[in-house]
Amino acid sequence: MNAKVFLATTDQGLARVIQNMDDDWSIEFLLKDQDIRCLASDPLNPSIIYAGTQGNGVLRSSDQGKNWTSAGMSGKMVKSLAVSPHIPGQVYAGTKPAGIYVNQNGENEWMELDSFQKIRGRRWWRSPAEPPDWRAYVMGLSISPTDADVIAAGIEFGAVVRSIDGGKTWSNHRKAAIRDCHSLTFHARDGNWVYEAGGGGAAYSRDGGATWQRPKSGLDRRYGWACAADSGKPEVWYISASPFFSGKSFFEPAAHVYGRSNAAIYRSSGGAAWEKLGGGLPDPMDYMANALVTDPNISGQLYAGFANGEVWHSTDYGDNWQKLTFNLGAIYKMLML
Repeated sequence: MNAKVFLATTDQGLARVIQNMDDDWSIEFLLKDQDIRCLASDPLNPSIIYAGTQGNGVLRSSDQGKNWTSAGMSGKMVKSLAVSPHIPGQVYAGTKPAGIYVNQNGENEWMELDSFQKIRGRRWWRSPAEPPDWRAYVMGLSISPTDADVIAAGIEFGAVVRSIDGGKTWSNHRKAAIRDCHSLTFHARDGNWVYEAGGGGAAYSRDGGATWQRPKSGLDRRYGWACAADSGKPEVWYISASPFFSGKSFFEPAAHVYGRSNAAIYRSSGGAAWEKLGGGLPDPMDYMANALVTDPNISGQLYAGFANGEVWHSTDYGDNWQKLTFNLGAIYKMLML
C-alpha cells in the first residue's frame, strides 16, 4: 500500500498527515511561524509542493511537504497558486492586491503579468473579507490540463476571467460565472470542464471557461465555498455551502461562524439538480467543509476537511461517509492529497 500524505492549512501553520502501514495516522505541524493561505502540487512531480503565504511570498518543498525553502516573492500576499501540468517548473501565483505573477524557470524569479491590471471593470473590485482595506485578491487560479495557454482566475470580490495565451492577455468577466469567487478549478484531465464555488452558489463551464452556467435547482444554501470534481467522471462534482447570513453580523456569512455554520455538501451529476449529501455526515454541519478533495487516481473517492479539524471520507461519490481517526484542530482554506 502506498501511504497517503495529506497537507492542510490550519491554525498552527501547515499540518502534514501520513497514513502508516497499519492504517494508523501520524501528524506533524510545520511552518508554525507562517500564515499559509494556499497550496499547490506539481502535476509533473508530485513530490514538489508550493505554499503561498500572507506576506512572505512563496515557499517550496521537494519532499511532499516535509522541508521548505523560500521560492521568492518575499513581501507578497499570495492567495492562490497553480502549477503547470505541461511546462516543468512553471508556476502562477495570485496575490492581494489582485495580481498574477509567473515563475518560468524554477528559480526564485517572478514576473508580473501586467495585462491583468488592465481588465475592464477592475476598479470596482472590492472584497469585504479582509477589512479595513477592502482590497480584492485572486482567490482561484487554475490551468487547463489539455492546453498550457488556457488559464482561469477568480477574484474575491470582482470577476472570473480567462486567458488563452498563457496570461499575456485576459478577458473581461465571464458572464454567469460568480464574481465573488471562493474556489475555482479545472477538471484534472478534461480541459472542457471548469468549476466554481462562490457567494451565490456554484457555476461551471463546459468549454474551458469561455461560457458559464449557474445551476440552482436543489441548492438551498447559496454561499458556496469549496468545490471539487470526480477524477473519472467530470460531470460529477461537489460544493460545500452555507446560508449567506449568520445572524451574528450582516458582514459575516454563516460559513465562517465556528460551530454555527449550518452547512452542507452537495453533488451534481450530469446536469441533474443538486443533491444534499448525507450518509453519516452531520446534518446540519455546524462547521464548514472548508476543503473538498477528490482522489486523482480513483473515481468515487471524496474527502472533506472541516473547520473543526475533522476529515471525512467517502468511497462512493458521497453517498456514505466515514470520519477518519485524526483531527487537525482546524482546517482553513486548503486540504491536499
